[in-house]
Amino acid sequence: MDRMMGFFGINEEEEQYRDYTQEPAEPSSAGGRRKVVSLHTQKNIRVVLAEPRSYDEAQDIADNLKNHRPIIVNLQRVPKEHAVRIVDFLSGTVYALNGTIQKLGSHIFMCTPANVDIQGSISDLLADDANDILR
Repeated sequence: MDRMMGFFGINEEEEQYRDYTQEPAEPSSAGGRRKVVSLHTQKNIRVVLAEPRSYDEAQDIADNLKNHRPIIVNLQRVPKEHAVRIVDFLSGTVYALNGTIQKLGSHIFMCTPANVDIQGSISDLLADDANDILR
């Protein structure tokens, strides 16, 4: 048998070497398939711009947040009373989704769901009279 294995160029040392170099088979739950994890998990994120004209449009803005889309809301075209109600509604929505709301300008807010991270702050650049919606 050794001579036959020697004829084919296989000897015991190579067989043992091959056994050590092979990776042990790992059992998997997917019927023998290994799990593949993509390194490119970040998708293109679309930012939605909204300029509501009434309080009724606040639900459409909240729906975008529920679909994990950040949204910038311009409240310059609604009366002050409606703007305050919209900000209150969006604050509750953002809180329920573990997101954030940040003021960008005098009547402009950015609402983001939990999957979007905001760095930095521009609130120091705003004048005191720009905070009239939140007062």
